[in-house]
Amino acid sequence: MQSLSMIEDWPVPNAAAAVVRADGAVLGEHGPQQHLFPLASVTKLLTAYATLVAVEEGVFDLDDPAGPEGSTVRHLLAHTSGLAFDEHKVMAAPGNRRLYSNAGFDVLAAALAEASGIEFGRYAAEAVFEPLGMRSTLINTAHRSPAGAGGLSTVADLALFAAELQAPKLLDPSTVAAATREVAFPGTSGVLPGFGHRRPNDWGLGFEIRGEKAPHWTGTANSPATFGHFGQSGTFLWVDPVAGIACIALTDRDFGPWAAEVWPQLSDAILSETR
Repeated sequence: MQSLSMIEDWPVPNAAAAVVRADGAVLGEHGPQQHLFPLASVTKLLTAYATLVAVEEGVFDLDDPAGPEGSTVRHLLAHTSGLAFDEHKVMAAPGNRRLYSNAGFDVLAAALAEASGIEFGRYAAEAVFEPLGMRSTLINTAHRSPAGAGGLSTVADLALFAAELQAPKLLDPSTVAAATREVAFPGTSGVLPGFGHRRPNDWGLGFEIRGEKAPHWTGTANSPATFGHFGQSGTFLWVDPVAGIACIALTDRDFGPWAAEVWPQLSDAILSETR
């Protein structure tokens, strides 16, 4: 795909990208596909998927208590537990506000580890990475957070994950649809990191849902049904179920105005090329 060559002009030391079709076929790739990048908050997609596997396996239930009083696994996944951004401090009652929370995902991973008796990084590897053949991916929870800093992966590995999101084999498709297409706690407003307050700030279970947010880190041509996540380390993964494709882009420069400018341009070019 010619559009992927646009990453050569990005002001970053290293960048790699790929586009994956709903049937798992890689439509195009550019840059070092096996280069290991820090994922930052794109890690939350992997954490969420492992959590959903745990729910299907009966480790715990979405509505089991977890986090602050009144909060559940579902609240933690949807950033509505009331926990602060990076502190284990309660800022609101569960379900009232979309408070994007790294701390909430730390609590989520700890709850899964306690319920399963397996360290979270190991559980994620056994439940998601190994079955999908994601050999270079890991979440290091020993000294890093499962909310972001602990995640490392490659574009090649995330292409496998993007294929799974579009045609699930590890989870029942209805579980993935509920997590990625149904807004959890509809009408909840909050801050979309890097882009300001959004009313509403639609989110599924661990997956941001684009909805009508503007401006946004995806393209203007992306459908409202687009879901995914971006990371502070200059990374993103989106799936557009209307277009039937997913896009992964990983870099090693922190998110900033440069990304808010070039990411939507790339997404729009890809969607134009694949129509």
